[in-house]
Amino acid sequence: MTVKQLRAFLAVAQSLSFAQACERLHLSQPALSLAIKNLEQSLGGQLLVRTTRSVALTPEGETLLPIAVRLLADWDNAEDLLRQHFTLQMGKVAVAAMPSFAGNRLPAALRAFRDAYPRVNVAVHDVINEQVMEMVRDGRVELGIAFEPATLDGLQFTPLYEDRFVAVVPAASNLADHEALTWAQLLEQPFITLQRPSAVRLLLEDSVTARHGKLPVAFESHQLVTVGRMVAEGLGVSAVPQLCRQQMEELGACCLPLSEPQVSRRVGLLHQAGRQLSSAAQALSEVLLRQTGQ
Repeated sequence: MTVKQLRAFLAVAQSLSFAQACERLHLSQPALSLAIKNLEQSLGGQLLVRTTRSVALTPEGETLLPIAVRLLADWDNAEDLLRQHFTLQMGKVAVAAMPSFAGNRLPAALRAFRDAYPRVNVAVHDVINEQVMEMVRDGRVELGIAFEPATLDGLQFTPLYEDRFVAVVPAASNLADHEALTWAQLLEQPFITLQRPSAVRLLLEDSVTARHGKLPVAFESHQLVTVGRMVAEGLGVSAVPQLCRQQMEELGACCLPLSEPQVSRRVGLLHQAGRQLSSAAQALSEVLLRQTGQ
């Protein structure tokens, strides 16, 4: 039983006229008759009784009629739904992003995406770097935005930009008068940072400890906004990715270039290696590359 055969049967059953059914389906009478004959053969019995003057349904044809209506409606709905997904007239995509990106660059990219595809829903998971990779690997999200992992382990990484860390100091401190700072100058002050296993914390420790020793951590927090507020209150200093600079300054802290060593790491898109993205996820990744790539 094929869709073409069901459409032929339904057209005849609803009009009770082969001529009208041919006109509706744009088929010749021999082609229509063959479709009905093949359907009856596949089902094992007669569905229509045809005379020179009339067409009538057999009891089996009466049984098939509502089923054919329902099946063809489901088929047409499925075609329309998938067409809308492929043309991005509707759809949904889930993305996980580390907080430093989710709270700074992501909203502008999502605005551009919404302007282009207003009927596609985006679910954003604001989670730490390690959870971003875990959610992508597990298939809970199609896209992730995170620091480049040391090992891909089934992931594909597409770089967006290189992010350098900057010093964050109280606006009222003497350090704020400098044009730039070294790590030696920064670490003379109490240090405020994110708690482990934050990727920001681990990257700072890996990059700085060899030259300057253990970070003099005075305060720890799970959220960058809390780090920024504590620095603004004069409780100490910190170092954050450059993409957080505007957020830190809005909280009342001052950001300065930081060197010796210069700490940087690539930020990019993650998805499962060897797995094709949905149309919505592919479109979102292209917007992110345009909006945030350098």
